[in-house]
Amino acid sequence: MRNRYPVWKNLLILTVLAFGIIYSLPNFFGEDPSVQLSPNRGAKVDQSTAIQVEKLLADAKLKAKKVELNDKRVLVRFADTDSQIKAEEILKMGLGDNYTVALNLAPATPGWLRAVNAQPMYLGLDLRGGVHFMLQVDMDAAVLQAQERYAEDIRTLLRENKIRYLGVERDKSTILVKFQDGQTMAQAREVIKKEIRGLQLELVEAENTVKVKIGEVEIREVRKLAVAQNITTLRNRVNELGVAEPVIQQQGEDRIVVQLPGVQDTARAKEILGATATLEFRLVDSEHVIGPDDKAPLGSRIYSDRSGRKILLQRKIIVTGDQVVDASSGLDQQSGSPAVFISLNGTGAKKMADTTKENIGKAMAVVYIENKTETRELNGEKVTSKKKVEEVINVATIRDRFSKRFQITGLDTTDEARNLALLLRAGALAAPVDIVEERTVGPSLGKENIEQGERSFLIGFALVAVVVLLYYKAFGVIANLTLVFNMALIMAILSMLQATLTLPGIAGFTLTVGMAVDANVLIYERIKEELRNGVSPQAAIYAGFDRAFATIFDSHITNLLAAIMLFGIGSGPVKGFAVTLTIGIITSLFTAVTCTRMMVNWVYGEKRGVKLWI
Repeated sequence: MRNRYPVWKNLLILTVLAFGIIYSLPNFFGEDPSVQLSPNRGAKVDQSTAIQVEKLLADAKLKAKKVELNDKRVLVRFADTDSQIKAEEILKMGLGDNYTVALNLAPATPGWLRAVNAQPMYLGLDLRGGVHFMLQVDMDAAVLQAQERYAEDIRTLLRENKIRYLGVERDKSTILVKFQDGQTMAQAREVIKKEIRGLQLELVEAENTVKVKIGEVEIREVRKLAVAQNITTLRNRVNELGVAEPVIQQQGEDRIVVQLPGVQDTARAKEILGATATLEFRLVDSEHVIGPDDKAPLGSRIYSDRSGRKILLQRKIIVTGDQVVDASSGLDQQSGSPAVFISLNGTGAKKMADTTKENIGKAMAVVYIENKTETRELNGEKVTSKKKVEEVINVATIRDRFSKRFQITGLDTTDEARNLALLLRAGALAAPVDIVEERTVGPSLGKENIEQGERSFLIGFALVAVVVLLYYKAFGVIANLTLVFNMALIMAILSMLQATLTLPGIAGFTLTVGMAVDANVLIYERIKEELRNGVSPQAAIYAGFDRAFATIFDSHITNLLAAIMLFGIGSGPVKGFAVTLTIGIITSLFTAVTCTRMMVNWVYGEKRGVKLWI
């Protein structure tokens, strides 16, 4: 009797193991202290940007390990953190407001691994350091804003249908629409019921009033959308800052968790999360020109676009960003050029309709306004300064009258259209947020957590390896090799998934070592039992693997069910532990049974009358 796998099965197992080794390697190369440059609105990164960065660093006598350029950022790697911090200040001063300069830790993965998209695992807040916030979304304010929006929609709807009303007022959770007589009231009720969905209407005969309440389903949807839009807004702000691997997710019905690994300045993080932004739509003043000394004529104002070109706009504001309820990017059906599709509330729709009707053929501009708070260190003290940024992000010709829904064309690329839609849709928070929990994890503590986690794993692995080696001899060597392969596969899968490794995740690694070797113990003990029963070595090997599999499979399924329950019920670090444990259970089943048998077959499978060193 011979124990051997067919060639295709050996090749398949070796391919999986090679995959595990290659995609786990990036985790062993560490990280480089880096400075990341991301373009702000209107700016671009190209070869000239990289050259400018290199010149600024050379003038300051700072040596960079490498300057990397791609279509979205410039990454400058340094050998130490001192050079990194100095370079940040130099680049901020030299590049101005066109770029966001952020500190980063960039993986030092070799180019040949990056070529096959091999990347290291992300490190969580407890391993890398950073700041953690728990934000509470003001749901009452979100519902209140919805009520105000519906009140404006009702006013616009009644005016469009030429229904006279005495007033539209809000009373706590109710909108009161008052009329002169009951007939007008009944007519208005039917119009409102037909045109505006999600509302509950009630007639008050004695007072000639329609009571309007937002339905419970609509209220739930408003609250849900408020949290979702706030998450989008926060994520866009954090991404613009250049923070690596941020965690922004909903917790419960009205809370948002924000984790910024690598950020140690809590004040700066608060500035990012609490930043305010809005938009204004204005007509371009095409009848006048900018006077000498940049003097604007009466009734107009001078703005600059993203390239620095000065544009003369009328002082009268058509619509503000607060009246934009939705925006999305796409293509114009007629020309196929990039476009942004915008939805306004009732008030904005009326103003936009009246203005565009009278100004067809003229140009309209979109002005982006942001109030920025910057904290800089001056003479050893942190000084906070505020500045207001106003820039024209789009100028388009009015082709036709539009009101609630319209589109903006004249954009250069689809990326620009997406960015503009993003600014319109997520320029401001949908509802106010309050920071209810805040904590900072220092980089030294994160480093200490990594060292302790690695130490516990290595000690556990070494003890298991020594015991298995002493007890099972040659078969112990095979078991230890499968343990190494198992760890490589777990790291490879986590890296491919770009999962975030936390301290509980390292605990999952350590626990997996024990579970993986359990399967080998079951197989080896079964082989020894068969040998004691007097069967041949080859038959003992075959029976050991064959009869131990059911027990191994049952134990792994039990552990897998426990891990799934942990993932479903737990949150945060518990989920991280559950993910690592689940992957470890699956890989250990593969390595302990398949890989171990392949290596045993290589050593003993072709030999007759051999003595098993077990």
